[in-house]
Amino acid sequence: MALGIGVGLSTFPFEDGKGYFRWVQQCERGGVDSIWQTDRLVSKEPMLECFTAMAAIAGATDRIRFGMNVASIALRDPLLVAKQCASIDMLSHGRLLPAFGLGSALSQDYVATGTATKRRGKKANEALSLVHRLWHEDDVDFDGEFFQYKSASISPKPSNPHLPLWIGGSSEVAMKRTATYGTGWIGGLDSPEQAGVMVSGIKAKLKDTGRTIDDDHYGASFSFRFGSMDEDIANRTAAALEQRLKKSPDKFMVVGGAKDIIQRVEEFVANGCSKFVLIPMARGGEDVSDQTQRLINEVIPHFAGR
Repeated sequence: MALGIGVGLSTFPFEDGKGYFRWVQQCERGGVDSIWQTDRLVSKEPMLECFTAMAAIAGATDRIRFGMNVASIALRDPLLVAKQCASIDMLSHGRLLPAFGLGSALSQDYVATGTATKRRGKKANEALSLVHRLWHEDDVDFDGEFFQYKSASISPKPSNPHLPLWIGGSSEVAMKRTATYGTGWIGGLDSPEQAGVMVSGIKAKLKDTGRTIDDDHYGASFSFRFGSMDEDIANRTAAALEQRLKKSPDKFMVVGGAKDIIQRVEEFVANGCSKFVLIPMARGGEDVSDQTQRLINEVIPHFAGR
């Protein structure tokens, strides 16, 4: 399996766009595998819109890949999503890593806009099918519960003829959705053991769908910090995770040195994951850059060539 260490952002930590693009270039020069942007539309915290961010990264880099972790497909029109992804992929010479999920039914993206959550899983399945077909077919006819298309087509198509379709989620429904529509799976708030359950479950579901997913197309995400739990940012992150998960956050974040972060990556590898989105726990752009540089210097070289 080809192992890749990517870096993700949730909130926007920089003072301005120049600081953001300095960080993007830092990742590009430092051998980071990929950059990922969390998707949230309704938020009082500053957060970039993920498709816009991918397009901006495409124009500012030459090598690095990038994706959304993960875009809520049930909130979006599949024709627009397919067109956006194809355009970004074409302009970046095939470097886009599209990743989709449902998003929490309690998310402000749903609640604040009055968007119905009933049968959103079925709506997402229809949208995923349409996105994939629009990337690969010249005329798409579809008569579903939520979408009706007649001879729909987009051009240009993606530069990557095998443009991936990563799926998020940590449920049995997500296993089936990945096995039916996905070319990869990316975990969110999962322990290594929970990720292993998902990987095994998806592989079992693939036998039912008659499809295959490459062994190196299973991924995991976790927050990290070079430092100690005495720091305020580490304590705040741990408290927020514990409140959200109703359990100890120890398996969902790493605070310490390079050995601790490497060990957590290895735990996920042992459970079938080989692609990673590591999210720095940091305050402000300078801290994000410092954490990213230590990752580049102390962790990424450990996995070189694997």
